Formats: sequence, C-alpha cells, structure tokens
Amino acid sequence: MQVPAAFEYAKATSVDQTLELLAQWGEDARVIAGGHSLLPMMKLRLARPTALIDINDVAELSYIRVDGAELRIGALTRHAELLASPLVEEHYRIFSDAEKVIADPLVRNRGTVGGSLCQADPAEDLSAAFAAVDASVVIQGARGSRTVPLSEFHVGPYETVVEPGELLTEVRVPIRPGGGSAYYKVERRVGDWAVAAAGAAVWLDQDVIKKVGIGLAAVGAEHFRAVEAEAFLAGKPATEASFAEAARIAAESCNPVADQRGPVDYKRHLAGELTVRALRAATARARGQEA
Repeated sequence: MQVPAAFEYAKATSVDQTLELLAQWGEDARVIAGGHSLLPMMKLRLARPTALIDINDVAELSYIRVDGAELRIGALTRHAELLASPLVEEHYRIFSDAEKVIADPLVRNRGTVGGSLCQADPAEDLSAAFAAVDASVVIQGARGSRTVPLSEFHVGPYETVVEPGELLTEVRVPIRPGGGSAYYKVERRVGDWAVAAAGAAVWLDQDVIKKVGIGLAAVGAEHFRAVEAEAFLAGKPATEASFAEAARIAAESCNPVADQRGPVDYKRHLAGELTVRALRAATARARGQEA
C-alpha cells in the first residue's frame, strides 16, 4: 500500500493567501491543484512536502483572455478549458492539437496549465507547445512579480526557476498576424507520455518564413526548443526541402535517451519526422488552408 508521509494542509482562496502560506511553511511546502504528478510522487515517497496548499479555489488564476497583443492564460486554467477555448483555437491551434493527446478526459478536467509547466517533465506536451510560440510566464512572490521567457523557465528535468515562496500565476503568448501552428505526437498508447513530439509555429511573408518556432518533447531538446532548426528556417522559402533540412537539424541537435519507450535512433528519427509534419501543417494553416 502506497501512503504519503504526513503533511499539513490548507486551502487558499487568493494569490496573496497562497504566498502567505508558502512563507509560513517554508521551502518544503508545495502548491497543489490537479495533483496528477505530485500525489503519485508523494505516495512513492519521492516527494515529501511538509505542507500542501490547495489552490483550487483561487479563482483569480483561472482565465483565458486577450490583453492587447497577448493571449493570457491563468495558471489554474484546466487542460479541458484550454482545449475548448474559442480564443485559443482562433490564435493558436497548436494548443488544441496538443491537448487532444494529453492523457484522458479525467486528467484534462482537473489538471492545470501551470501544474504541467511547473512539473517540468521532459516529455510534457504543453512545455513544447508553449516553447514553439515564444511564451513567457509570470512568477509572483512576496517581493513582487517577474516575467520569465519560457526558454529560461526550465533549468533541467523536473526543475524550474520558480523559487521557494513563489507561485507561477500566468502564461503569456504574443499574438502575431499571418501565422499558423500545429502539434504532432507519437505515443505507445492513447493518453501516454510521448515517445517523441514536435510542435511548430510559422509566420509567413508571402511564401517566405518570416518567423518560426519549433518545440520538441521527450527527445532531450534543451528548453524544449530546436533553436538551430529555427535559425536555419528564418528567411527561407516555405518548401518541403526547407522543412526536411530543418527536421534533419532538429533531429541531430536533440539528445534523446533510450528507455522503455524506444532506442535513441528511433526517437531521433521521430523528432525529425514529426518536425516535418508540424511545419507542414503549421504552414498550411498560415496560408489559410485546412490541416
């Protein structure tokens, strides 16, 4: 029987109260909302927080809205809400693509955007999707808030720049005209972690790639990003040849490890193939074509 170690528990109803409780219980306190990653780790005693702060009633962190030229997503937004949002579908279809292959409806109904990003699992789909669209996150603490580009948010497997006493409160995605985005994933079974996954966001000027973002999950890409492939594509024509070369660069630049989901060569091959598919679909959407 798997039973967590003893811990204190409190339910917060505001961001300020959450920060007060984090300060009160110190660096071994943890925030919980969906709990799909934290609770299993606690049962295995891989995580032993001294206190859990339940933020499910912090309504100010649950929203999806456009503010100026940004899509803003509260950290407590559920996966199912992100999937169902017309605003998200209008601006970034990469998120609906990704959410459709994340776990199952039960998990998507309770799991949160902020929880997924803060878990920092190397195979996490939303981390790759948000990386592809140049997202940033807002982190709040007792001394105020700071905005961190997602390219600097993850510092390693299961590690982020969120310090003890701080709380991720919002994700911000710039809205740019003339773009399209898409996400592709290979998994062993429906709802599983990725064997490999790739997301792409493409902005065109005529038929030339003006800006591009490529996110990779489960293949050891630093900060979930294929920056070398992005640099190659900038200013190139949006053609199959360009996509193929970018995919080759992305596959060579990542660092997959062999595990129960597959050997290194297989994962590297998938990284390249899925990059091509994501770029092709994102480009078609940028052109106003269905993909």
